[in-house]
Amino acid sequence: MAKTSSDIHQGKPDSGAPSQKEEMYGSEERIEQGVTSALTAAQEAELWRRIDLRLMPMIILMCLLSSMDKSNIGSAKLDGLIAQLNLAGNKYNIALMIYFIVSHLMRAFRLIHERVVQPPILLEFSSNLVIHVIRPSKWLPGIMILSGLVMMLMGFVTTYPQLVGVRVCLGVAEAGLYPGVVYYITVWYPKYMCQYQLALLWGAGSLAGVFSGLLAYAIGFMDGDDGLEAWSWVFIFEGVATMLVGSIAVFMDYPSTAKFLTAEERSFVIEKKGRDDAEDEEQHVSQQVWAAFTDWQIWALSVVQISFAVPLYGITYFLPTITYGFGYSTSISQLLTVPPYALATVTVLVFAYFSDKTKLRSPFIFAAQLITLLGYVINISEVPPGLKYFGTYMCVIGSYAGIPGATSWLANNLRGKYKRSIGMALQISVGNLGGVIGSNIFRIQDGPRYLLGYGMEIVFISVGLVAVPVTVLAYTCMNAQIDHEELLEKQQGQNAESKQEGGNSSISSRASGFRYTL
Repeated sequence: MAKTSSDIHQGKPDSGAPSQKEEMYGSEERIEQGVTSALTAAQEAELWRRIDLRLMPMIILMCLLSSMDKSNIGSAKLDGLIAQLNLAGNKYNIALMIYFIVSHLMRAFRLIHERVVQPPILLEFSSNLVIHVIRPSKWLPGIMILSGLVMMLMGFVTTYPQLVGVRVCLGVAEAGLYPGVVYYITVWYPKYMCQYQLALLWGAGSLAGVFSGLLAYAIGFMDGDDGLEAWSWVFIFEGVATMLVGSIAVFMDYPSTAKFLTAEERSFVIEKKGRDDAEDEEQHVSQQVWAAFTDWQIWALSVVQISFAVPLYGITYFLPTITYGFGYSTSISQLLTVPPYALATVTVLVFAYFSDKTKLRSPFIFAAQLITLLGYVINISEVPPGLKYFGTYMCVIGSYAGIPGATSWLANNLRGKYKRSIGMALQISVGNLGGVIGSNIFRIQDGPRYLLGYGMEIVFISVGLVAVPVTVLAYTCMNAQIDHEELLEKQQGQNAESKQEGGNSSISSRASGFRYTL
Protein backbone atom coordinates (compact mmCIF):
# COMPACT_ATOMS: atom_id res chain seq x y z
CA MET A 1 0.00 0.00 0.00
CA ALA A 2 1.26 3.48 -0.82
CA LYS A 3 2.54 5.74 1.91
CA THR A 4 0.15 8.26 3.31
CA SER A 5 0.79 11.98 3.22
CA SER A 6 1.83 11.97 6.85
CA ASP A 7 4.19 9.03 6.29
CA ILE A 8 6.12 10.95 3.68
CA HIS A 9 7.17 13.53 6.24
CA GLN A 10 7.66 11.21 9.18
CA GLY A 11 11.00 11.70 10.83
CA LYS A 12 11.82 14.99 9.08
CA PRO A 13 13.14 17.72 11.34
CA ASP A 14 11.16 20.94 11.51
CA SER A 15 13.35 23.52 9.84
CA GLY A 16 10.69 26.23 9.93
CA ALA A 17 10.26 26.02 6.18
CA PRO A 18 6.90 25.43 4.56
CA SER A 19 6.19 21.77 3.87
CA GLN A 20 6.48 20.30 0.41
CA LYS A 21 2.72 20.15 0.10
CA GLU A 22 2.32 23.77 1.12
CA GLU A 23 4.96 24.88 -1.38
CA MET A 24 3.88 22.68 -4.24
CA TYR A 25 0.14 22.82 -3.91
CA GLY A 26 -0.45 26.26 -2.41
CA SER A 27 0.15 27.62 1.06
CA GLU A 28 -3.35 28.86 1.80
CA GLU A 29 -4.90 25.47 2.36
CA ARG A 30 -3.48 22.32 3.96
CA ILE A 31 -3.98 18.89 2.54
CA GLU A 32 -6.19 16.47 4.35
CA GLN A 33 -4.04 14.23 6.54
CA GLY A 34 -6.23 11.15 6.59
CA VAL A 35 -5.18 7.72 5.40
CA THR A 36 -6.05 7.19 1.76
CA SER A 37 -7.83 3.97 1.01
CA ALA A 38 -6.47 2.06 -1.94
CA LEU A 39 -8.35 2.57 -5.19
CA THR A 40 -9.02 -0.27 -7.58
CA ALA A 41 -7.58 -0.06 -11.08
CA ALA A 42 -11.03 0.82 -12.43
CA GLN A 43 -11.55 3.54 -9.81
CA GLU A 44 -8.12 5.02 -10.50
CA ALA A 45 -8.73 5.02 -14.26
CA GLU A 46 -12.06 6.77 -13.71
CA LEU A 47 -10.38 9.34 -11.45
CA TRP A 48 -7.74 10.20 -14.05
CA ARG A 49 -10.45 10.45 -16.73
CA ARG A 50 -12.28 13.02 -14.61
CA ILE A 51 -9.06 14.96 -14.04
CA ASP A 52 -8.32 14.87 -17.78
CA LEU A 53 -11.81 16.12 -18.65
CA ARG A 54 -11.59 18.87 -16.07
CA LEU A 55 -8.10 20.18 -16.85
CA MET A 56 -7.01 19.28 -20.35
CA PRO A 57 -9.74 20.78 -22.60
CA MET A 58 -9.10 24.27 -21.28
CA ILE A 59 -5.32 23.84 -21.24
CA ILE A 60 -5.42 22.55 -24.82
CA LEU A 61 -7.59 25.46 -25.91
CA MET A 62 -5.23 27.94 -24.25
CA CYS A 63 -2.20 26.42 -25.97
CA LEU A 64 -4.01 26.23 -29.30
CA LEU A 65 -4.84 29.93 -29.25
CA SER A 66 -1.38 30.84 -27.98
CA SER A 67 0.17 28.92 -30.89
CA MET A 68 -2.17 30.62 -33.33
CA ASP A 69 -1.27 34.03 -31.91
CA LYS A 70 2.44 33.35 -32.43
CA SER A 71 2.20 31.83 -35.89
CA ASN A 72 -0.67 33.66 -37.59
CA ILE A 73 1.74 36.28 -38.89
CA GLY A 74 2.81 33.65 -41.45
CA SER A 75 -0.72 33.63 -42.89
CA ALA A 76 -1.00 37.41 -42.59
CA LYS A 77 2.12 37.71 -44.73
CA LEU A 78 0.27 36.30 -47.72
CA ASP A 79 -2.87 38.36 -46.98
CA GLY A 80 -1.26 41.75 -47.61
CA LEU A 81 0.86 42.43 -44.51
CA ILE A 82 4.10 42.71 -46.49
CA ALA A 83 2.71 45.15 -49.05
CA GLN A 84 0.74 47.42 -46.71
CA LEU A 85 3.53 47.81 -44.13
CA ASN A 86 6.28 47.85 -46.77
CA LEU A 87 8.25 45.04 -45.14
CA ALA A 88 11.13 45.07 -47.61
CA GLY A 89 14.37 43.15 -47.13
CA ASN A 90 14.63 41.43 -43.76
CA LYS A 91 12.00 43.52 -41.98
CA TYR A 92 9.57 40.61 -41.82
CA ASN A 93 12.26 38.34 -40.36
CA ILE A 94 13.15 40.95 -37.75
CA ALA A 95 9.49 41.28 -36.75
CA LEU A 96 9.42 37.51 -36.23
CA MET A 97 12.72 37.42 -34.37
CA ILE A 98 11.98 40.23 -31.94
CA TYR A 99 9.15 38.24 -30.39
CA PHE A 100 11.47 35.36 -29.53
CA ILE A 101 14.22 37.60 -28.18
CA VAL A 102 11.83 39.39 -25.84
CA SER A 103 10.04 36.20 -24.84
CA HIS A 104 13.37 34.54 -24.08
CA LEU A 105 14.59 37.47 -22.00
CA MET A 106 11.35 37.55 -20.06
CA ARG A 107 11.60 33.87 -19.28
CA ALA A 108 15.23 34.20 -18.25
CA PHE A 109 15.10 37.40 -16.23
CA ARG A 110 11.61 37.59 -14.72
CA LEU A 111 12.95 37.50 -11.19
CA ILE A 112 10.66 37.82 -8.20
CA HIS A 113 11.23 38.06 -4.45
CA GLU A 114 9.20 35.58 -2.46
CA ARG A 115 9.75 34.13 1.01
CA VAL A 116 10.10 30.48 0.09
CA VAL A 117 12.34 29.32 2.93
CA GLN A 118 13.18 31.07 6.16
CA PRO A 119 15.19 33.08 6.95
CA PRO A 120 16.57 33.89 3.50
CA ILE A 121 14.55 35.39 0.68
CA LEU A 122 15.12 33.47 -2.53
CA LEU A 123 15.60 35.44 -5.72
CA GLU A 124 13.71 33.03 -7.92
CA PHE A 125 14.58 32.32 -11.52
CA SER A 126 12.05 32.29 -14.31
CA SER A 127 8.36 32.98 -14.55
CA ASN A 128 7.90 29.26 -13.91
CA LEU A 129 8.35 29.90 -10.19
CA VAL A 130 5.67 32.60 -10.14
CA ILE A 131 3.20 29.74 -10.20
CA HIS A 132 4.33 28.89 -6.64
CA VAL A 133 3.28 32.38 -5.53
CA ILE A 134 0.29 33.26 -7.71
CA ARG A 135 -2.30 30.53 -8.10
CA PRO A 136 -2.54 29.09 -11.63
CA SER A 137 -6.22 30.07 -11.69
CA LYS A 138 -5.04 33.70 -11.75
CA TRP A 139 -1.61 33.53 -13.37
CA LEU A 140 -2.33 31.51 -16.53
CA PRO A 141 -5.68 33.15 -17.45
CA GLY A 142 -4.10 36.55 -16.82
CA ILE A 143 -1.41 35.76 -19.38
CA MET A 144 -4.09 34.75 -21.90
CA ILE A 145 -6.15 37.92 -21.47
CA LEU A 146 -3.12 40.18 -21.81
CA SER A 147 -1.83 38.25 -24.84
CA GLY A 148 -5.23 38.43 -26.53
CA LEU A 149 -5.40 42.18 -26.03
CA VAL A 150 -1.97 42.63 -27.60
CA MET A 151 -2.90 40.35 -30.50
CA MET A 152 -6.08 42.32 -31.19
CA LEU A 153 -4.12 45.59 -31.22
CA MET A 154 -1.77 44.09 -33.81
CA GLY A 155 -4.64 44.24 -36.28
CA PHE A 156 -4.54 48.05 -36.19
CA VAL A 157 -0.84 48.68 -36.80
CA THR A 158 -0.03 50.82 -39.83
CA THR A 159 3.77 51.00 -39.84
CA TYR A 160 6.72 48.65 -39.45
CA PRO A 161 7.87 50.18 -36.11
CA GLN A 162 4.37 49.69 -34.72
CA LEU A 163 4.42 46.02 -35.80
CA VAL A 164 7.77 45.47 -34.08
CA GLY A 165 6.52 47.24 -30.94
CA VAL A 166 3.42 45.09 -30.72
CA ARG A 167 5.47 41.93 -31.29
CA VAL A 168 7.66 43.01 -28.37
CA CYS A 169 4.55 43.38 -26.21
CA LEU A 170 3.33 39.94 -27.29
CA GLY A 171 6.64 38.41 -26.25
CA VAL A 172 6.38 40.07 -22.84
CA ALA A 173 2.76 39.07 -22.37
CA GLU A 174 2.90 35.37 -23.13
CA ALA A 175 6.44 34.43 -22.06
CA GLY A 176 5.26 32.56 -18.97
CA LEU A 177 2.39 30.59 -20.50
CA TYR A 178 3.98 27.45 -21.92
CA PRO A 179 6.58 26.90 -19.14
CA GLY A 180 3.84 27.47 -16.56
CA VAL A 181 1.43 25.07 -18.24
CA VAL A 182 4.10 22.38 -18.63
CA TYR A 183 5.07 22.60 -14.98
CA TYR A 184 1.40 22.68 -13.94
CA ILE A 185 0.89 19.35 -15.72
CA THR A 186 3.86 17.80 -13.91
CA VAL A 187 2.28 18.85 -10.60
CA TRP A 188 -0.84 16.80 -11.36
CA TYR A 189 0.35 13.77 -13.29
CA PRO A 190 2.84 10.97 -12.47
CA LYS A 191 5.90 10.96 -14.68
CA TYR A 192 4.82 8.19 -17.03
CA MET A 193 1.56 9.94 -17.75
CA CYS A 194 3.18 13.28 -18.50
CA GLN A 195 4.24 12.84 -22.10
CA TYR A 196 0.73 12.16 -23.35
CA GLN A 197 -0.50 15.32 -21.60
CA LEU A 198 2.42 17.32 -23.02
CA ALA A 199 1.69 15.79 -26.42
CA LEU A 200 -1.84 17.12 -26.16
CA LEU A 201 -0.32 20.60 -25.80
CA TRP A 202 1.86 20.14 -28.87
CA GLY A 203 -1.06 18.52 -30.62
CA ALA A 204 -2.87 21.76 -29.89
CA GLY A 205 0.09 23.59 -31.44
CA SER A 206 -0.09 21.55 -34.63
CA LEU A 207 -3.88 21.82 -34.62
CA ALA A 208 -3.39 25.58 -34.48
CA GLY A 209 -1.85 25.28 -37.93
CA VAL A 210 -5.06 23.65 -39.15
CA PHE A 211 -7.26 26.42 -37.77
CA SER A 212 -4.87 29.17 -38.85
CA GLY A 213 -4.96 27.95 -42.44
CA LEU A 214 -8.73 27.59 -42.48
CA LEU A 215 -9.27 30.92 -40.73
CA ALA A 216 -6.88 32.72 -43.08
CA TYR A 217 -8.69 31.24 -46.06
CA ALA A 218 -12.11 32.33 -44.75
CA ILE A 219 -10.97 35.78 -43.64
CA GLY A 220 -9.43 36.34 -47.06
CA PHE A 221 -12.97 37.06 -48.28
CA MET A 222 -13.26 39.92 -45.72
CA ASP A 223 -10.51 41.90 -47.39
CA GLY A 224 -11.53 45.57 -47.36
CA ASP A 225 -14.38 45.26 -44.84
CA ASP A 226 -14.56 48.37 -42.63
CA GLY A 227 -11.44 49.66 -44.34
CA LEU A 228 -9.25 46.84 -43.00
CA GLU A 229 -7.29 44.35 -45.04
CA ALA A 230 -7.64 40.60 -44.48
CA TRP A 231 -4.46 40.35 -42.41
CA SER A 232 -5.88 42.83 -39.87
CA TRP A 233 -8.98 40.71 -39.37
CA VAL A 234 -6.80 37.64 -38.76
CA PHE A 235 -5.17 39.35 -35.77
CA ILE A 236 -8.38 40.91 -34.45
CA PHE A 237 -10.47 37.73 -34.47
CA GLU A 238 -7.77 35.62 -32.88
CA GLY A 239 -7.08 38.26 -30.23
CA VAL A 240 -10.72 38.42 -29.20
CA ALA A 241 -10.92 34.62 -29.03
CA THR A 242 -7.80 34.49 -26.83
CA MET A 243 -9.20 37.04 -24.37
CA LEU A 244 -12.50 35.16 -24.21
CA VAL A 245 -10.79 31.87 -23.34
CA GLY A 246 -8.60 33.58 -20.73
CA SER A 247 -11.66 35.06 -19.04
CA ILE A 248 -13.23 31.64 -18.45
CA ALA A 249 -10.06 29.68 -17.53
CA VAL A 250 -10.29 30.53 -13.84
CA PHE A 251 -10.86 27.09 -12.35
CA MET A 252 -7.27 25.80 -12.67
CA ASP A 253 -5.73 24.99 -9.30
CA TYR A 254 -3.50 22.58 -7.43
CA PRO A 255 -4.54 19.03 -6.46
CA SER A 256 -4.84 19.99 -2.78
CA THR A 257 -7.46 22.66 -3.50
CA ALA A 258 -9.34 21.03 -6.40
CA LYS A 259 -13.01 21.36 -5.56
CA PHE A 260 -14.10 18.70 -8.07
CA LEU A 261 -12.21 15.99 -6.13
CA THR A 262 -13.15 14.47 -2.80
CA ALA A 263 -10.72 14.69 0.13
CA GLU A 264 -9.76 11.06 -0.43
CA GLU A 265 -9.16 11.63 -4.14
CA ARG A 266 -7.03 14.71 -3.46
CA SER A 267 -4.85 12.70 -1.09
CA PHE A 268 -4.57 9.87 -3.60
CA VAL A 269 -3.41 12.18 -6.41
CA ILE A 270 -0.87 13.88 -4.15
CA GLU A 271 0.50 10.57 -2.88
CA LYS A 272 0.63 9.09 -6.39
CA LYS A 273 2.63 12.08 -7.57
CA GLY A 274 4.63 12.08 -4.35
CA ARG A 275 6.20 8.74 -5.19
CA ASP A 276 7.96 10.45 -8.09
CA ASP A 277 9.01 13.32 -5.82
CA ALA A 278 10.24 11.29 -2.84
CA GLU A 279 13.38 13.35 -2.41
CA ASP A 280 11.96 16.79 -3.19
CA GLU A 281 12.41 17.80 0.46
CA GLU A 282 15.91 16.39 0.81
CA GLN A 283 17.56 19.50 -0.63
CA HIS A 284 17.47 23.13 0.30
CA VAL A 285 15.64 25.15 -2.36
CA SER A 286 18.73 27.20 -3.21
CA GLN A 287 20.67 23.95 -3.72
CA GLN A 288 18.07 22.76 -6.20
CA VAL A 289 18.22 26.08 -8.06
CA TRP A 290 22.02 25.90 -8.34
CA ALA A 291 21.86 22.21 -9.31
CA ALA A 292 19.59 23.08 -12.23
CA PHE A 293 22.27 25.31 -13.77
CA THR A 294 25.07 22.77 -13.32
CA ASP A 295 23.31 19.57 -14.38
CA TRP A 296 24.71 18.21 -17.66
CA GLN A 297 21.45 16.50 -18.64
CA ILE A 298 19.53 19.78 -18.71
CA TRP A 299 21.95 21.17 -21.27
CA ALA A 300 22.18 17.92 -23.23
CA LEU A 301 18.42 17.70 -23.57
CA SER A 302 18.28 21.42 -24.34
CA VAL A 303 20.42 20.60 -27.39
CA VAL A 304 17.82 17.99 -28.34
CA GLN A 305 15.10 20.58 -27.79
CA ILE A 306 16.67 23.19 -30.06
CA SER A 307 17.32 20.55 -32.73
CA PHE A 308 13.53 20.36 -33.03
CA ALA A 309 12.72 24.00 -32.28
CA VAL A 310 14.66 25.50 -35.20
CA PRO A 311 12.99 23.24 -37.80
CA LEU A 312 9.60 23.68 -36.15
CA TYR A 313 9.59 27.47 -36.09
CA GLY A 314 11.11 27.63 -39.55
CA ILE A 315 8.34 25.55 -41.09
CA THR A 316 5.60 27.13 -38.97
CA TYR A 317 6.31 30.73 -39.98
CA PHE A 318 7.13 30.06 -43.60
CA LEU A 319 4.93 27.14 -44.65
CA PRO A 320 2.35 29.41 -46.38
CA THR A 321 5.20 31.14 -48.21
CA ILE A 322 6.82 27.81 -49.13
CA THR A 323 3.58 26.39 -50.55
CA TYR A 324 2.97 29.67 -52.40
CA GLY A 325 6.40 29.19 -54.00
CA PHE A 326 5.18 25.89 -55.46
CA GLY A 327 3.04 27.95 -57.84
CA TYR A 328 -0.34 27.99 -56.10
CA SER A 329 -2.61 31.01 -55.49
CA THR A 330 -2.74 32.72 -52.10
CA SER A 331 -6.03 31.09 -51.05
CA ILE A 332 -4.96 27.61 -52.17
CA SER A 333 -1.60 28.05 -50.43
CA GLN A 334 -3.44 28.80 -47.17
CA LEU A 335 -5.53 25.66 -47.53
CA LEU A 336 -2.52 23.49 -48.39
CA THR A 337 -1.06 24.23 -44.94
CA VAL A 338 -3.98 22.44 -43.26
CA PRO A 339 -3.31 18.72 -44.05
CA PRO A 340 0.30 18.60 -42.75
CA TYR A 341 -0.77 20.03 -39.40
CA ALA A 342 -3.77 17.71 -39.16
CA LEU A 343 -1.58 14.66 -39.72
CA ALA A 344 1.02 16.03 -37.28
CA THR A 345 -1.64 16.27 -34.56
CA VAL A 346 -2.43 12.57 -34.91
CA THR A 347 1.25 11.61 -35.02
CA VAL A 348 2.06 13.58 -31.85
CA LEU A 349 -0.62 11.71 -29.89
CA VAL A 350 0.35 8.29 -31.29
CA PHE A 351 4.03 8.82 -30.43
CA ALA A 352 3.15 10.00 -26.93
CA TYR A 353 0.78 7.11 -26.27
CA PHE A 354 3.35 4.45 -27.12
CA SER A 355 6.16 6.37 -25.41
CA ASP A 356 4.22 6.40 -22.13
CA LYS A 357 3.12 2.79 -22.62
CA THR A 358 6.69 1.53 -23.18
CA LYS A 359 8.18 4.04 -20.69
CA LEU A 360 10.77 4.98 -23.29
CA ARG A 361 11.51 8.43 -24.70
CA SER A 362 14.65 8.29 -26.86
CA PRO A 363 13.46 5.87 -29.61
CA PHE A 364 10.49 8.09 -30.42
CA ILE A 365 12.58 11.26 -30.28
CA PHE A 366 15.16 9.72 -32.62
CA ALA A 367 12.42 8.56 -35.03
CA ALA A 368 10.95 12.08 -35.08
CA GLN A 369 14.38 13.51 -35.90
CA LEU A 370 14.79 11.11 -38.81
CA ILE A 371 11.35 12.04 -40.18
CA THR A 372 12.18 15.75 -39.94
CA LEU A 373 15.56 15.24 -41.59
CA LEU A 374 13.97 13.38 -44.51
CA GLY A 375 11.49 16.21 -45.04
CA TYR A 376 14.15 18.90 -45.21
CA VAL A 377 16.43 16.79 -47.43
CA ILE A 378 13.53 16.41 -49.89
CA ASN A 379 12.86 20.15 -49.91
CA ILE A 380 16.47 21.17 -50.43
CA SER A 381 16.71 18.82 -53.42
CA GLU A 382 15.69 19.65 -56.97
CA VAL A 383 12.52 17.57 -57.13
CA PRO A 384 9.00 18.29 -58.46
CA PRO A 385 6.72 20.58 -56.41
CA GLY A 386 4.42 17.66 -55.54
CA LEU A 387 7.27 15.79 -53.87
CA LYS A 388 8.41 18.96 -52.10
CA TYR A 389 4.90 19.39 -50.73
CA PHE A 390 5.09 15.82 -49.41
CA GLY A 391 8.37 16.82 -47.79
CA THR A 392 6.62 19.61 -45.90
CA TYR A 393 4.43 16.92 -44.30
CA MET A 394 7.57 15.24 -42.97
CA CYS A 395 8.98 18.54 -41.70
CA VAL A 396 5.82 19.40 -39.77
CA ILE A 397 5.14 15.89 -38.46
CA GLY A 398 8.66 15.21 -37.20
CA SER A 399 9.30 18.56 -35.56
CA TYR A 400 5.98 18.60 -33.71
CA ALA A 401 6.21 14.94 -32.64
CA GLY A 402 9.68 15.32 -31.11
CA ILE A 403 9.40 18.30 -28.77
CA PRO A 404 6.99 16.83 -26.18
CA GLY A 405 9.25 13.78 -25.97
CA ALA A 406 12.32 15.91 -25.25
CA THR A 407 10.44 17.92 -22.62
CA SER A 408 9.01 14.90 -20.81
CA TRP A 409 12.35 13.06 -21.03
CA LEU A 410 13.97 15.81 -18.98
CA ALA A 411 11.01 16.07 -16.58
CA ASN A 412 11.22 12.31 -15.90
CA ASN A 413 14.91 12.45 -14.98
CA LEU A 414 15.10 15.55 -12.75
CA ARG A 415 14.72 15.03 -9.01
CA GLY A 416 13.41 17.86 -6.85
CA LYS A 417 10.47 20.06 -7.73
CA TYR A 418 12.38 23.36 -7.85
CA LYS A 419 15.18 21.83 -9.84
CA ARG A 420 12.64 20.30 -12.19
CA SER A 421 10.70 23.54 -12.66
CA ILE A 422 13.84 25.56 -13.35
CA GLY A 423 15.43 22.86 -15.49
CA MET A 424 12.34 22.66 -17.67
CA ALA A 425 12.21 26.45 -17.93
CA LEU A 426 15.86 26.46 -19.03
CA GLN A 427 15.20 23.80 -21.63
CA ILE A 428 12.18 25.65 -22.98
CA SER A 429 14.15 28.91 -23.04
CA VAL A 430 16.90 27.28 -25.08
CA GLY A 431 14.22 25.91 -27.39
CA ASN A 432 12.81 29.40 -27.62
CA LEU A 433 16.14 30.50 -29.10
CA GLY A 434 15.24 28.18 -31.95
CA GLY A 435 12.57 30.68 -32.85
CA VAL A 436 15.21 33.41 -33.15
CA ILE A 437 17.19 31.25 -35.56
CA GLY A 438 14.24 29.76 -37.43
CA SER A 439 12.69 33.16 -38.09
CA ASN A 440 15.82 34.46 -39.82
CA ILE A 441 17.06 31.68 -42.06
CA PHE A 442 14.25 31.80 -44.65
CA ARG A 443 15.04 35.06 -46.38
CA ILE A 444 12.98 36.66 -49.14
CA GLN A 445 15.97 36.83 -51.48
CA ASP A 446 16.57 33.07 -51.12
CA GLY A 447 13.15 32.04 -52.43
CA PRO A 448 11.77 29.84 -53.76
CA ARG A 449 14.47 27.20 -53.02
CA TYR A 450 15.64 28.64 -49.66
CA LEU A 451 18.94 26.75 -49.68
CA LEU A 452 20.21 28.61 -46.61
CA GLY A 453 17.07 27.88 -44.60
CA TYR A 454 16.85 24.20 -45.47
CA GLY A 455 20.59 23.74 -45.00
CA MET A 456 20.53 25.26 -41.50
CA GLU A 457 17.58 23.08 -40.53
CA ILE A 458 19.49 19.98 -41.62
CA VAL A 459 22.50 21.04 -39.52
CA PHE A 460 20.44 21.43 -36.33
CA ILE A 461 18.61 18.13 -36.85
CA SER A 462 21.93 16.37 -37.40
CA VAL A 463 23.28 17.74 -34.11
CA GLY A 464 20.21 16.37 -32.36
CA LEU A 465 20.71 12.97 -33.98
CA VAL A 466 24.12 12.83 -32.29
CA ALA A 467 22.94 14.20 -28.92
CA VAL A 468 20.21 11.59 -28.40
CA PRO A 469 22.34 8.41 -28.51
CA VAL A 470 25.10 10.08 -26.46
CA THR A 471 22.54 10.95 -23.77
CA VAL A 472 21.10 7.43 -23.85
CA LEU A 473 24.59 5.98 -23.38
CA ALA A 474 25.21 8.25 -20.38
CA TYR A 475 21.89 7.33 -18.76
CA THR A 476 22.53 3.62 -19.37
CA CYS A 477 25.90 3.81 -17.63
CA MET A 478 24.41 5.74 -14.71
CA ASN A 479 21.60 3.19 -14.29
CA ALA A 480 24.13 0.36 -14.37
CA GLN A 481 26.17 2.02 -11.64
CA ILE A 482 23.05 2.60 -9.54
CA ASP A 483 22.23 -1.11 -9.87
CA HIS A 484 25.77 -2.01 -8.85
CA GLU A 485 25.77 0.32 -5.83
CA GLU A 486 22.39 -0.91 -4.60
CA LEU A 487 23.55 -4.49 -4.89
CA LEU A 488 26.63 -3.70 -2.78
CA GLU A 489 24.51 -1.85 -0.21
CA LYS A 490 22.15 -4.80 0.14
CA GLN A 491 25.03 -7.18 0.53
CA GLN A 492 26.51 -4.97 3.25
CA GLY A 493 23.14 -4.52 4.94
CA GLN A 494 23.09 -0.80 4.30
CA ASN A 495 20.08 1.37 3.64
CA ALA A 496 20.07 2.41 -0.03
CA GLU A 497 18.53 5.76 0.87
CA SER A 498 21.11 6.78 3.46
CA LYS A 499 23.39 8.63 1.06
CA GLN A 500 23.16 12.38 1.04
CA GLU A 501 22.21 14.38 -2.06
CA GLY A 502 25.33 15.65 -3.81
CA GLY A 503 23.78 18.87 -5.15
CA ASN A 504 23.60 17.78 -8.79
CA SER A 505 22.16 15.02 -10.95
CA SER A 506 24.78 12.47 -10.02
CA ILE A 507 24.06 8.81 -9.55
CA SER A 508 23.76 9.33 -5.80
CA SER A 509 20.85 11.75 -6.27
CA ARG A 510 18.17 9.09 -6.25
CA ALA A 511 15.26 7.87 -4.25
CA SER A 512 14.92 4.15 -3.70
CA GLY A 513 14.00 2.48 -6.98
CA PHE A 514 14.74 5.55 -9.11
CA ARG A 515 16.19 4.91 -12.55
CA TYR A 516 16.87 7.31 -15.39
CA THR A 517 14.35 7.03 -18.18
CA LEU A 518 15.91 6.09 -21.52
